[in-house]
Amino acid sequence: MPSTEVPELDAYDTRILEELQRDARTSMAELGRKVHLSQPAVTERVRKLEIAGFIKGYRAVVDYQRLGYGIRALVRAGRVEYGRMLQLIEQTPEVVNAFNVTGEDSWILEIAVIDVEHLDAVVTKFCLLAETSTSIVLNMPREHFAVLPARRENIKPAIRKVTGR
Repeated sequence: MPSTEVPELDAYDTRILEELQRDARTSMAELGRKVHLSQPAVTERVRKLEIAGFIKGYRAVVDYQRLGYGIRALVRAGRVEYGRMLQLIEQTPEVVNAFNVTGEDSWILEIAVIDVEHLDAVVTKFCLLAETSTSIVLNMPREHFAVLPARRENIKPAIRKVTGR
């Protein structure tokens, strides 16, 4: 059984990942200053993080509103044949994220549309494949936060279990 443990990253690697997620356009010299390493040392660490697969790529985060998409919505779709759904997702540019999930729904799609009429047109395509339920996103108080290495010791139970002892 493959291990789910994250390979050891030291404090420098963790800080580098945090800073790059905050601003991937930071120069290596500035990144080095922020994490207290020389520019050559931080450049080498970033290269190793890329080779090891910790950094999968870099991208620009765009403002949907400025691009003309006034509505973001989550579309939940029930059971549907996987291949047909995947094909429709690929053919629908309004789908910005697609999650194949467990539970009552098989899919959760994040879509960006211009207005309610556009929303109706996009959702109708998916209604032809499966039962859907749509929620319009009002705001996103937490989006694109940095993800740091998982550590089991950071997990605290939400409640303390009561035992008979």
